[in-house]
Amino acid sequence: MDLAVQHFSGGTKTYDKDGVWAASGTPSHALVEGWLQQEFFHQQPPKSTGRELFGPDYLHQCLAEAEAENLSPADVLATLVELTATSIVHSYRNFLPQMPDQVLLCGGGSRNLYLKERLRSHLAPVEVLTTSEAGLNSDFKEAIAFAVLAYWRSCGIPGNLPEVTGAVTAVILGEIHHYPHSQA
Repeated sequence: MDLAVQHFSGGTKTYDKDGVWAASGTPSHALVEGWLQQEFFHQQPPKSTGRELFGPDYLHQCLAEAEAENLSPADVLATLVELTATSIVHSYRNFLPQMPDQVLLCGGGSRNLYLKERLRSHLAPVEVLTTSEAGLNSDFKEAIAFAVLAYWRSCGIPGNLPEVTGAVTAVILGEIHHYPHSQA
């Protein structure tokens, strides 16, 4: 989505603040359904991706297909938001043993109110909140995660989840190195 905003704004914007631009458009459900055929969306977890798969090349492909349907920039952004929301919901429904009671959003996407609205619509009656709304400032999530991992390391508790990461076994993560005391 951010790459599309940069493209449509000629580089003057890096993201769609609050999802306002996307919310002003109408998503193409036909494009969303087509884009959801991408192999990644159907792979079993564990999986991870980023701009190596959904980067500039993928965006150019999406833009060409959107242009063929005469979509406005707002419509393209709305369609990308719908793809994001639908792919998340698809993963929950297909790969979780049961739907959660609550979904917590964090990171930049959690500030996209249109994405949050689309997730709420698709996931109802599941509660969709940002981590900040749940009492945890998302700006601190990485620091908190490393503090938890450090605590687990000091207690000898494995810090990986093989069922999530694909690791063979649970292991204690990290090393503790003591600074040599000065002899002064």
